[in-house]
Amino acid sequence: MFDEIEFDKIKRLPKYVFAAVGELKMSERRNGADVIDLSMGNPDGATPTHIIDKLIESAQKPKVYGYSVSKGIYKLRLACADWYKRKYGATLDPETEVVATMGSKEGYAHLVQVITNPGDTAMIPDPCYPIHSQAFILAGGNVARFALKLHDDLSLDVDQFFEDLKKALTDSSPRPKYLVVNFPNNPTTATVTLNFYERLVAMARTERFYILSDIAYAELTFDGYETPSIMQVAGAKDVAIETYTLSKSYNMAGWRVGFVVGNKKLVGALAKIKSWLDYGMFTPIQVAATVALNGDQSCIDEIRETYLRRRDVLIKSFANAGWEIPVPKASMFVWAKIPEPFNHMGSLEFAKELLINAQVAVSPGIGFGPSGDQFVRIAMIENENRIRQAAKNIKRFFKSRGVKVSAEDQ
Repeated sequence: MFDEIEFDKIKRLPKYVFAAVGELKMSERRNGADVIDLSMGNPDGATPTHIIDKLIESAQKPKVYGYSVSKGIYKLRLACADWYKRKYGATLDPETEVVATMGSKEGYAHLVQVITNPGDTAMIPDPCYPIHSQAFILAGGNVARFALKLHDDLSLDVDQFFEDLKKALTDSSPRPKYLVVNFPNNPTTATVTLNFYERLVAMARTERFYILSDIAYAELTFDGYETPSIMQVAGAKDVAIETYTLSKSYNMAGWRVGFVVGNKKLVGALAKIKSWLDYGMFTPIQVAATVALNGDQSCIDEIRETYLRRRDVLIKSFANAGWEIPVPKASMFVWAKIPEPFNHMGSLEFAKELLINAQVAVSPGIGFGPSGDQFVRIAMIENENRIRQAAKNIKRFFKSRGVKVSAEDQ
C-alpha cells in the first residue's frame, strides 16, 4: 500500500464553512426546493453593452490571440491611473505603480505570497473577507486578528480601531509588517472617511508597517456616502498599496479584471512574481476593460440604483418578517445579527435552518472570522420580487418558532 505524502501547508487552512451551506443548497435543489440564493457576492446583472461590444470588436482582430503582458497592457494600466486621477485626484505612474491582475483576489494573493517571509505577521480586522487572512497563512505567515467595532449606523468606531491596532502591534511577536483594511467592508459593510486613512498612513510611517487596502465596493455607495481611497493621502504611496476590481462596479465578475496600485516596491514585487506565473489576461478582455474605465460611467449609476432598490426592499420586507437589520451605506450586502430565538445556535447552524425551513441561502458569519458568529451576510443578488419572497418564507419560518412578526404582508 502506498504511504501517502503529506502537504503540510494546506493543513493550515481551516475548513471552508461556506461549503457546508453550498452542499446543503444543492441537496435542497435536487429535492425540488426553490432555494433563493442570497449567499455569494456574485453580481446577477449583465455587463454593460458598450464593454461587451468592445470585447467582440477586439476579439475579431487576428493579432490578439498570442500571449499578452503579465502586468497588463499599458493602455489598461494608464486607464487605471486616469481613473484614480479623476475619482480621487491621486497621481499614479502606470509603469511602476499599477499592475493589472486577474481579479483583485488573484493580485492580492500573489502579492502576499511574494512579500511574506516565513513567520511574518499581518494584522487583520475581524471579521474579514477570507482571503485577506488566509493568503498570509498559505504564504507561511501568521495573522494577528482584532475585532472590528462598529457604530449603530455601521460606520467604523475609528478611535477603538486605532486602540486595538496599537495593541496588536505591541502584543504580536514578531512585530507585524502588514495591516489589511477593506472599506466598504466585506462582510460588515462598514464605512470610513478620509480622515481614517490620514491617521492610518501617519501611524504606518511612524510604526513601520505596510497597509494593504481593498476597495472592491468603492462604487456601490448609497445615501450620499462616497468611498475614499488611501491614495488620496499625502505620503500614502510610501507605505500602502490598494486593490480595486471591475467585478462589482461594472458587473464584470467573471471577466476577472482587477488592479494593485501604490507603493513601487510592493507593486514591483507583484509584477515580478506575475512575470513568472502568468502571461496576463486575454488581450481583448484588457481592451474592453480599458473602455469600461475610460468610457461612459452612467452604467455604474444604473448598477448602483439597482442595489439601492434591492437594499430598501430587503430592509423593509425583512423587518416585516421580524428581522430588523441596520441599513448599509455601501456594498452589495447587509450584515444581519441573528434574531431571537436563534442566536444561541451560531451562524452556521442558523444558516442551515434558514435553508431547510425557509429555502433561503445566506453566508454564515463564522466563515469570515470568530467575531462574525452572531451574524449572517445577505447578498443583494436577487431581484426585488425574489427578495420579497425570501422575506415571506422567513416570516413563515420565524412565526413557527415564536418570533414576533408583523401582521401585514409586504
